[in-house]
Amino acid sequence: MMLLRNRRAIVLGSGIFFLASCAPVGPNYKRPSAPIPVSFKEPLPAGWKQAEPGGAFAKGKWWEIYNDPALNALEEQVSVTNQNVLQAEAQYREARALAREARSALFPTVGVGVGITATGAGGAASNAAGANGSSNAGTRTAYSLPFNVAWEPDLWGSIRRSVTGNIEFAQASEADLENARLLYQAELAQDYFQLHGIDGEADLLQTTSDSYNEYLTLTKNRYAAGVASDLDVAQAESQLYSAQSALIDLGEQRAQLEHAIAILTGKPPSDVSIPPVPLSMPPPPIPIGLPSDLLERRPDIASAERRVAAANEQIGIAMAAFYPAFTLSGGAGLNASSLAKWFTWPSRFWSVGPGLSETLFDAGRRRAVVAQQQAAYDATVAGYRQNVLTALQQVEDNLAALRVLSDENDKLQQTIQSADRALTISSAQYRAGTTSYLTVITSQATLLGSQRSAIQLLSRRLTASVLLVEALGGGWDSTRLPTRQDVMAAR
Repeated sequence: MMLLRNRRAIVLGSGIFFLASCAPVGPNYKRPSAPIPVSFKEPLPAGWKQAEPGGAFAKGKWWEIYNDPALNALEEQVSVTNQNVLQAEAQYREARALAREARSALFPTVGVGVGITATGAGGAASNAAGANGSSNAGTRTAYSLPFNVAWEPDLWGSIRRSVTGNIEFAQASEADLENARLLYQAELAQDYFQLHGIDGEADLLQTTSDSYNEYLTLTKNRYAAGVASDLDVAQAESQLYSAQSALIDLGEQRAQLEHAIAILTGKPPSDVSIPPVPLSMPPPPIPIGLPSDLLERRPDIASAERRVAAANEQIGIAMAAFYPAFTLSGGAGLNASSLAKWFTWPSRFWSVGPGLSETLFDAGRRRAVVAQQQAAYDATVAGYRQNVLTALQQVEDNLAALRVLSDENDKLQQTIQSADRALTISSAQYRAGTTSYLTVITSQATLLGSQRSAIQLLSRRLTASVLLVEALGGGWDSTRLPTRQDVMAAR
């Protein structure tokens, strides 16, 4: 008889483990297609070249292509002390913990408890017991030490899909972390170049103010000699004061940019001071890959793709609800009426039994859940494809910006040369008394405007190069995503 019971238990256990190892119900994941062209529409700027696969930027430190040690030092701090990046890192750790929590459902749950229960009877029963000479006859005490085991075999793959979905969500969270790093690093670089662009304008305005002051002295001397009018003096003063006013106005913009850089490095503004250094170098060549490389190099695209995979698992979980749920529970322990008999062999007890449940009618609730998860999956697919299109647009926009701004810079340099020659001629004519001071003022204003435009244009070109690097993924690639083992490792 005992042998027959053991055989039944073995057969039942073998059947359960066999079913638990079956393939999960629901659709298998396949990465959705994306609208990727063969090549970019915009041609590469002169001197640039196509990037070698995997060799865009060394170790993701893309800012080093600008050869600016001060920028390098600031960028290194973003990953360490930027609070938004630290928030994203904590969210990734939370996602990893959720994945490990989901995995725990694959294993049995074991519980233990200690109980001491006293029960008593009152009224007639208690009086009758007292008449028999026992003062405690109406009170009974029970001592129990039960162990309980419960397990729901993952017959239809619902738990396994939940684990996989949480792992994929954690991978998406890590890609979000990398995208946050790239976003704030790029924002810092843009602020940095704009700040030093202002330094260049300030340097120009200071030099121009010194020059205008010399013109004012010249005009006053000519007025004292009777060869110039007071109108010329007033015009020279106005030109000088206007340049000085513009120089002062730049101080507000620079202070705000310096404060923004401080916050991006996770420090209060009072702790960061950036010395003024005018911009001088044009943007360096940036390695450009193929459009298809964006699928592997953009962390936001990788995040969107991982969310598509996680949404696919939710469909399988919803479909598993159509199948019966099997549970296996058991218990064992010790139970006695006195403390002396609590740990004796006769006080033992045990129980074990399987359970099977199935929903017969739910008014279409499960079908609605499946339809809901299918719609959610379709939404993530559309979001993934939109991310790809947005990435393509960003690359094309900044390639166009760099090309157009480079052409504009060439023409602007010609403008500056002509304006400088016009100022030289008009100044000589004014000294010779053959033209009015208004001609000199007009030439000064034209030259100053062109020179400021050139400095602002250089800042825009550097900013566009940073945006292009960001659009290309900043040297990141999907091989840096955590593996399943990485996510599930406790640390």
